[in-house]
Amino acid sequence: MTQHASTLARTTPPPGPFAGRTIPELAADLRSGRTTAGELAHAALRCIARTDPDVNAFAFVDTEGTLAAALTADRELADGVDRGPLHGLPVGIKDMIDVAGLPTTAGSAHLAGRVARHDATCVRRLRAAGAVIVGKTTTHEFAYGPMGDRSMHGPTRNPRDLTRMSGGSSGGSAAAVAAGQVAYALGTDTGGSVRVPAALCGVAGFKPAYGAIPTDGVLPLARSLDHVGVLAATAADCLTVHRILAATTTNADSPLPGPVTTPRVAWLESAAEPAERDPRVVDVVRRALEEIGIRARHVDWTWAPTCRDAFAAIQGTEASTLHAARMKHAPRLFDEEVLERLRAAATVPRWAYEAAFATRAVAARHAEDLLDGHDLIAMPTVPITAPPLNTRRLHIGDRPSGAVRDALLSLTSTWNLLGLPAFSIPVGTVDGLPVALQLICRAGHEATATAVAERVARNPLLTPSAHLP
Repeated sequence: MTQHASTLARTTPPPGPFAGRTIPELAADLRSGRTTAGELAHAALRCIARTDPDVNAFAFVDTEGTLAAALTADRELADGVDRGPLHGLPVGIKDMIDVAGLPTTAGSAHLAGRVARHDATCVRRLRAAGAVIVGKTTTHEFAYGPMGDRSMHGPTRNPRDLTRMSGGSSGGSAAAVAAGQVAYALGTDTGGSVRVPAALCGVAGFKPAYGAIPTDGVLPLARSLDHVGVLAATAADCLTVHRILAATTTNADSPLPGPVTTPRVAWLESAAEPAERDPRVVDVVRRALEEIGIRARHVDWTWAPTCRDAFAAIQGTEASTLHAARMKHAPRLFDEEVLERLRAAATVPRWAYEAAFATRAVAARHAEDLLDGHDLIAMPTVPITAPPLNTRRLHIGDRPSGAVRDALLSLTSTWNLLGLPAFSIPVGTVDGLPVALQLICRAGHEATATAVAERVARNPLLTPSAHLP
């Protein structure tokens, strides 16, 4: 039985076998014979059995399927069949994404007992790459919340401090990677749902360009904003997985642009309201860039508040429309807080929804202008550290401040609205809790953001605080 947060001291579970391990390292071990896919699968299952009663990263573990897939992966390697860097590596799949034969419940009693009949396109591509699917990771109910603590499966806890929230809505995927339960995981990101939990749990997260990874077989939240994303130990691992998931017959063999050697970086000022940010977090992120020799140009991008308003109108309208019948006929099956938020979203007037798309088009042109003069946009992923479970109002220092939900999404939702690729990269800690840098770029220029992330990871002043103890 999972313990209640109030009974847990501020402790971390022992790091699992995949904590801090990169995909190339694990792949090299497999091909050298130092390990097998079967051994990795058993290690993942043992770790989940040991740590998940506290962390609660998994809604469902497919032990039989995991071991069968690992056996197939080992047999193929023995026969000279190598499906690439993901071959034989354990992965967690968010409980919004269909895996044939496994439950997809979106963390909601509305979908209790629902079993997927087919694989989502992204899952089918993972299987073709030899991945070993361990199970389904937890999500905030219907992916409608950045905290990760509202689900019929219970709250997901942060492996860096079990009394803290994991972030959401892909909290289970982030926690599974942070706890070392799996090598990487898939999530979904509508307003920050991959990057927020990645930042709070101290792992890398990547939201690709809108539409880059197909969403067929993925339960929607707001179709105009939904993305499939990746969580892993490093940004380079995220990009490796992304390139496999985004592969098509037209671009699979196309040359990829290399990173810019000396990137021009815009540091966005005034992106979060003062009541929603901890100045210590902002300072740690800014110093992380300075430590690797990047002098970012401060830019006061005035479109940030307008973009947040447009995002809220689109997400709220589309989410409340999607769940209108459930709200009418079975409201009791919702988590009370999620239902309240959906009902509030249903009051957005139609004109505001339509105007938001016009705002989106204009803001996208201004973002393009900004990226004409810069290779990357930088800012914190989240301007606060992980709040305690069930907290809804911020307390920065000794003063009460803004809403937790607003703070968590304040720096991420704009890039869903505009559909630009965005990474979250761990760069240090404040009060022992992870802090992350967010890097935004044009589609096709993800290698530049990854190169900056690799420079951060190699910095001896930053690396120790960016991983689990």
